[in-house]
This record gives sequence, C-alpha cells and structure tokens, in this order.
Amino acid sequence: MISAGAMAAPRAAAAGVRGSAPASSCTLSFSGLRRVDVLSHGERLSGFSAVQHELSLCNGSANASRGIVTMVGTGKVVIPCLPRVARIGRGQGVIAERLDRFSFFVGGNWKANGNKESVKKLVQELNDAKLEEDVDVVVAPPYIYLDSVLNTLTKRIEVSAQNSWVGKGGAFTGEISAEQLKDLGVEWVILGHSERRHVIGEKNEFIGKKAAYALSNGLKVMACVGELLEEREAGKTTEVVFEQLKAYADEVPSWKDVVIAYEPVWAIGTGKVASPQQAQEVHAEIRKWISDNVSAEASSQTRIIYGGSVNAANSSELAKQEDIDGFLVGGASLKGPDFAAICNSVTSKKVAA
Repeated sequence: MISAGAMAAPRAAAAGVRGSAPASSCTLSFSGLRRVDVLSHGERLSGFSAVQHELSLCNGSANASRGIVTMVGTGKVVIPCLPRVARIGRGQGVIAERLDRFSFFVGGNWKANGNKESVKKLVQELNDAKLEEDVDVVVAPPYIYLDSVLNTLTKRIEVSAQNSWVGKGGAFTGEISAEQLKDLGVEWVILGHSERRHVIGEKNEFIGKKAAYALSNGLKVMACVGELLEEREAGKTTEVVFEQLKAYADEVPSWKDVVIAYEPVWAIGTGKVASPQQAQEVHAEIRKWISDNVSAEASSQTRIIYGGSVNAANSSELAKQEDIDGFLVGGASLKGPDFAAICNSVTSKKVAA
C-alpha cells in the first residue's frame, strides 16, 4: 500500500497590483501546488467554487487593495482582495503550470468495433490527421487488430490494449497477459472500465491487482473510475470513486505511469455528458484524494482525463477546465476527423491558460 507522502512546500510567490489600503483577505490551504480548501469566516468550503466565493466577496469591496500572495511555513497562502481590473486567475495559473509539466492526453477506446476494412480506413485517417504537438495520443483497438495497427499506424500515436490479465499467462481461456502485450509492442492498457466492472463483474480489488501487475511488466495504465446514475443521484459519487481509487493505491507502488480516467457510467454511450462544471468538480476531488492519500507529488503529476460521450462538439469546453487533462473517447474515436478534433482541443486548454 502506498503511504501518504509528506506535502512538498510550494514556492513563494508575490504579485504587485495597483490599489490603496488593503481590504479583507481570504486564506487558501495548499497541498504541494494544489489548492485544497478555503476557510471563509470559520466555514470550510471546497472546490474551485470556494475560490470564486472568496474572490466574489473581495470583488464587492469598496476599497481597492495592494495585493500580495504570501506563502507561509504552514503551506498556506493569504490572498488579499484584489481590485477587479487586477484580479489574477488561480485556475489559469494552474492550467499553464500543468501544460508546462506534461502533455494533454487523449485515448481512443475502439471497444469491440470494426473489421479489417474499417480498421484500415481509420488508421489511414489517423495517419493523415494533423495533430497538435503537445498532446499524447493513444488508441485501443480490439485484440485481434493490435498487430496490424501497430505495424501501420504512425509512431506519433501509441497503441493500448483494452484489458490484461491479473498475472502471468497460462490456463486462462480468453485472457491476454501483460507479457504478451509487451512482446507485441503495446505500451498501454485500459483497466477498470465500467463495462469490465458492471458487465463482466470485475471488483475493485481485482482491478487494483491487475493494474499493479501490468505496471510491473512495463505497461502504462489508463485506470478508470466512475459512478452509476443511481450512485450520483444518491450523492455517493465521491464515495464510490474514492473506493475505486483506493483499490489502485493499495496495490500500485508508483503513479508515474498511471493516467486516471474519470468516466461517469451514466454518460458512457448514452449521449449524456457531464457538464464541464460537474466534470471539473469530480476531477478536483480526485486530485485532492491523491494528494491526501498518495502524495502531493503524485497529485501534481498525475493526469486526470474525462470520458463519457466526449465528442468534437463538447471537447473544447471540457478541455478548458482546470483539472481536466485530456479525454478517454469511445464512439467518437471511431471517426478519424472527429477524434483528431478532440485531440486538438488542447488548443482550448492553451487559451484557458
């Protein structure tokens, strides 16, 4: 099991702005480079809305202020209220910082779709696509097409399997081992997808062990989490997602080669999609959980991607969210031009930064 690491002390920062006498201030608590919560007049608020809440209070102040962002030894930041014209966007700073640290990530899960001709056509569309440089692109064909895709797809795009066995190969009919995938040249594997959980019946602990074994054999893992519609309606989204995250954390020794994919089950293949705000809220909670239960370093370095009816029309707005580092795409990944457009939604991320 991974023990919680000591929080890394954030860098001190200061920003001078025009103004007069200082107004009221708000205190934010950080883990590493991440905001965790806000204390507002004794009341604890969480999520990006907490920052918006405090800054809106500042915005209503009649007095402009000279603002300084000050780091203190406890890892807290005091942000005096800033006048409207000089307000600094915390979310924008985090987005820019994250884009500097790692690339946007888009995975395409082809599931059990396609035949030889359609796969050949899709590969050609992807080979012809013009993709932004700072986006990592991975596609996951059905097992029987892995070899042909590996041999014909541009090296610009990596290849993933959709599943792997929990241990070494042997008498496990219908399964495929991590060793076999590596032998073929596969770099990634998708684990914990909702269809494996709720159709095949895989449990959290089993999925965690599969992830650990895949990583130990050199595969990188897209580790899926997400809640059912009835769980969301019952207010259990974070409870369910945290249990799934814990199953990974209990088994995985390092998160360096892990991408977390949040896929609300009610939005997969239904045409429904979480609003950008709904997706951002859960992504922020996932990042905080990783910081609190794995380490601040893992929290700041782990990409958290969104899946659930992502398409060319909605990807740009989703990409602008602070904690959405990419997408895991289903049906739209079967159309080369649409998938390329989703990959290139990283440009919206840059604008937001």
